[in-house]
Amino acid sequence: MKNWQEDILNLINGGHDANECFAELAESARALGFEYCAYGLRVSYPLFNRQATLLNNYPETWQNMYRERDYVLQDPTVRHGQSSTQAMVWSDEMFANSPELWSEAQSFGLRFGWAKSCIERNGIFGILTLARSAELLTEAELQHKSSQMNWLAQAAHLNMSRHIMPTLTNGPNSPITPREAEALKWIGDGKTSAEIGLILSISEHTVNFHIKNAITKLNVTNRTAAVVMAVVMGLL
Repeated sequence: MKNWQEDILNLINGGHDANECFAELAESARALGFEYCAYGLRVSYPLFNRQATLLNNYPETWQNMYRERDYVLQDPTVRHGQSSTQAMVWSDEMFANSPELWSEAQSFGLRFGWAKSCIERNGIFGILTLARSAELLTEAELQHKSSQMNWLAQAAHLNMSRHIMPTLTNGPNSPITPREAEALKWIGDGKTSAEIGLILSISEHTVNFHIKNAITKLNVTNRTAAVVMAVVMGLL
């Protein structure tokens, strides 16, 4: 790939929607020697109905099977990516606790793969997977292509999340103000509105005004939920 840094950086601004962006992403993956590509994104709110999107060019039958059997719940690459941004290479050891998933994936030509996640402070989690049906991913190849692959993972997350996030409509409507965040922090510490007013040298009515605004902006129903949401999003 000539001038790969520029090619990958251009990916960040390319495409008018998620599908166009993914098509460019898949083309970059092919240039790196991978016939298959997948990008998944999940937000950490709301807590009991977390929204997620997955785009890939895997065989359609495998896509349906993965979804119908809820393989995402036992996929070791997803589990690893949720807690670590360290790149991972598929192996028998990695899938040791998910033998059925591993066997089925290989039967559809998904035999050799690499994945890397991006985890934002606000809980947004994205993961890029590159896979192919033939040729072992050797240590020499990894050393030669690791820079491009890591850059591609970051560019994919920046670009894809920019298009996908607006479609995950259960998130908050707008950021909270510093004063609203301050009030929520004190609520998290167990303070009442009257106590917070004394601490901040404002009236109890004003405290409740800020809290009400935060509840509306965070799209929740009460002050406790507002504190939880703000913490999950990294706003406190």
